[in-house]
Amino acid sequence: MGKTITEKIFAAHLRDTPSAGNAILDIDVVMCHEITTPIAINDLMERGMDRVFNADRIKAVIDHVTPAKDSKTALQGKIIREWAHRHKIKDFFDIGANGVCHAIFPEKGFIRPGNTVIMGDSHTCTHGAFGAFSAGIGTTDLEVGILKGVCSFRTPETIKITINGTLPDGVFAKDIILSIIKRLTVKGATDKIMEFSGPVVDKMDMAARMTMCNMAIEAGATCGVCLPDMVTVDFLWPFIKDDYASREEAAADFKKWHSDPDADYAEELTFEVSSLSPQVTYGYKPDEVKDIAEMSGTAVDQVYIGSCTNGRIEDLRVAASILKGRKIAAGVRGIVSPATPKTYSMALEEGLIKIFMEAGFCVTNPTCGACLGMSNGVLAEGEVCASTTNRNFNGRMGKGGMVHLMSPLSAAAAAIKGVINDPREL
Repeated sequence: MGKTITEKIFAAHLRDTPSAGNAILDIDVVMCHEITTPIAINDLMERGMDRVFNADRIKAVIDHVTPAKDSKTALQGKIIREWAHRHKIKDFFDIGANGVCHAIFPEKGFIRPGNTVIMGDSHTCTHGAFGAFSAGIGTTDLEVGILKGVCSFRTPETIKITINGTLPDGVFAKDIILSIIKRLTVKGATDKIMEFSGPVVDKMDMAARMTMCNMAIEAGATCGVCLPDMVTVDFLWPFIKDDYASREEAAADFKKWHSDPDADYAEELTFEVSSLSPQVTYGYKPDEVKDIAEMSGTAVDQVYIGSCTNGRIEDLRVAASILKGRKIAAGVRGIVSPATPKTYSMALEEGLIKIFMEAGFCVTNPTCGACLGMSNGVLAEGEVCASTTNRNFNGRMGKGGMVHLMSPLSAAAAAIKGVINDPREL
């Protein structure tokens, strides 16, 4: 029997099997940010184990509340900052050089096909877009990862999701993943891997693949994963060009991680997207999804474009494409947060920041703040936000606020009209 990509990665990194169905894996990359890591740091210090297994394989960033908004968040930043300096962690991104973790770490070339990646953040599944096994973990597992470079996992099963058809104009990866979560439900992929494949995925750029994998956790999945190919090679080429004689050689090498044709899957699903419409959430769960036309006319108070889901340059280009020459509706607050300094610089060079500002948007530094209701765009009770983020839980962006998840194009259209609408009409 053949193996899935995840089974191959597990086999290549297996340290031990302490019990049936459980695997201890060697970890290639341990990622850290200032919200969850300081707890682990303090506990390790209290236990007299203030050590790191390999400073070169730890990547750290201050990104969730940046710059600090109060003494508590300043202390969180101080703890991880001093820890990174103490252990000579060179890949630490502080204020000014920092970006949203699941955008800046791939941008820096830290993830490779076949890698194992962990972080104390549920959206670590984003990095599976590179053909890696990447999972969000709890504090205890993070401590062990920092100290020993290993992590324990239940051996996961895989759901194969084949996406066929031709993506219509005005429909994007965000719309696809929302439609998939609607079908699977928020518990439909619990403790499983969502493996995305098919002609639509093959044509996606890395930004779109990261958007898909980013929201795998919203269906309960441990990780979303795409098979590495020439698209992956082209993205990583500046970082791997010394390892391969050509891009073709790299692509051929990456195929060793492809799932075998006779691999065994827990479930196989097929999605046809040729007639898919823009999607939007309507309640407090990511599987409460409708065609956007069904929500047409729903008033919004705020529009947010950013996050580890849709804050990359590709997303800003899409939003700016219909904002150019237009103004956002009276009474609507527009906020855009480029996910990394590089994204911000590219948006400046391409004139996108000017388009956003002339339309009436507030442009902020790279931050996760608004997405989890901590800073830079928190909602008041009763307010409604059209957002490109990944979660619409009750109170996610502010107590009593409502979040409608959608693509950057749909969010920009909502900003222009002041209500949710089908962006294809613009």
